[in-house]
Amino acid sequence: MLTSEQIADYNRDGFVIVEKLFDAEEANLLLNIASADESLGQAAKDVTKLDLTRRFSAQVLSLGDGAGGESKFWVNDDIGNDYYSAIARCQRVVDSMEQILDGEVYHWHHKMMLKNAGTGGAFMWHQDFGYWHKTGHCLFPFMGSCMIAVNRTTTANGCLQVLAGSHHVGLINHERVDGQATADPDRVNAAVERLRLVNLELESGSAVFFHCNLLHRSDANKSDQPRWTLICCYNTARNDPYRDSHHPRYTPLHKLEDDQVIQIGRRQWEQMK
Repeated sequence: MLTSEQIADYNRDGFVIVEKLFDAEEANLLLNIASADESLGQAAKDVTKLDLTRRFSAQVLSLGDGAGGESKFWVNDDIGNDYYSAIARCQRVVDSMEQILDGEVYHWHHKMMLKNAGTGGAFMWHQDFGYWHKTGHCLFPFMGSCMIAVNRTTTANGCLQVLAGSHHVGLINHERVDGQATADPDRVNAAVERLRLVNLELESGSAVFFHCNLLHRSDANKSDQPRWTLICCYNTARNDPYRDSHHPRYTPLHKLEDDQVIQIGRRQWEQMK
């Protein structure tokens, strides 16, 4: 559970960092499972050529940055019996999200972002709600994400950058540039001039909760270290989509206690070794 100070930070800045949300064993399990997961190494599909009305179930996608870099991400709109899904259902994550979004939440999707060493591409300034309100048909920005560092994220390997307080700007128009959905440059430049830029450098197992209207981006990974993160995204029950899409409508989320989560991780890792 988050403290009142952490919730105040989130409301002011649109994000809050929680150091060591997952302990060393939990974080190492996530790194080991992801590193050994053959599904993450499958041929990636170009996200710009996909039918965004279809459900994503354990697919590896890719997105270029227009400068030769490419990032891969494994995305799943469904909850399974694996360790990634267990973390997405983890009580400490879901309860915290319900605190900051002020109500019951359900699983929107979760994804492993794979910004590999030397090749991981950059992401332009954008808001998640900039495309969720269209592809997901959600009316209100009562949505958020929890990004967990699988390995250390730094400025060198292209960590997430945010503009503190930019969620108060509201929804900005987005357009396609080099295949990416990016926020209107004029409004972004005005925000950059007025708001604090924060590089979210995180140790493995640490996490950041952030608002769906928070402006964020990342540089290309030109280092020799990968930058992998697990991002669990949620919608509030009161914000059920007004039209069907590949994202799920409201479905009650069965939370898992900490001992259940670690057991699932240990079991999966033993099966993979």
